[in-house]
Amino acid sequence: MPAAVDQAALQELILSTSGVEEFLDELVQLAASGGAVSCGITVRVDDRVRTVVSSDELASRADEVQYAQGEGPCLEAVRTGLVVESADLVGDDRWSGYRTFAVLQGVRSVLSTPMTAGGDTFGALNLYSPHPNAFGDGARERAERWAQQASGAVGVALRLAERTRWGQQMSQALTSRTVIDQAIGIVMAQQRCSAADAFGILRTASQGRNVKLRAIAADIVEAVGGRDGT
Repeated sequence: MPAAVDQAALQELILSTSGVEEFLDELVQLAASGGAVSCGITVRVDDRVRTVVSSDELASRADEVQYAQGEGPCLEAVRTGLVVESADLVGDDRWSGYRTFAVLQGVRSVLSTPMTAGGDTFGALNLYSPHPNAFGDGARERAERWAQQASGAVGVALRLAERTRWGQQMSQALTSRTVIDQAIGIVMAQQRCSAADAFGILRTASQGRNVKLRAIAADIVEAVGGRDGT
């Protein structure tokens, strides 16, 4: 079973690692220590699930096959927000496609603990053992504490990634707006019309050619730039 949670050790781990990825890698190694246990962390991003870190190849394979099958304890923990356990997959009648593969890989017992942030479940910390009934008294409590630590780190990383993506989208939107404004100015000069009329011309061309407005604007700006450069 996973080693007991040592808050001092966790604090030292947080302070000694240089980034989220390194912290999570050390965390799953620490969670897997103290027994024949493998550990993986699953997260859901844009309605897709993936393993962000695992203690070994067994944990990685045990996670990945669930994504391919669309079923399994870690996916159930992510969907329901509840701790999901299988004391012995050999006698478990759930997740038939996943169970067969996992047993062939040597997995007998599984414990998946949801990771949450702001009341939303976005992932799970998964523990795998080659022994049946590996997660006895106290294992759930320890796994929940590991999941809480992982939730904090992964939650921050996901929020930063979301902000970065939002910033990229905003930058793209501003770039598009600049190109469109340039095209409007060109059409105004060529047609001697108002900005509203110029925009209407661009929009009509976009709809008539079934091409995005930005693409129409970019073509106009590029054409004028090419002529200026000749």
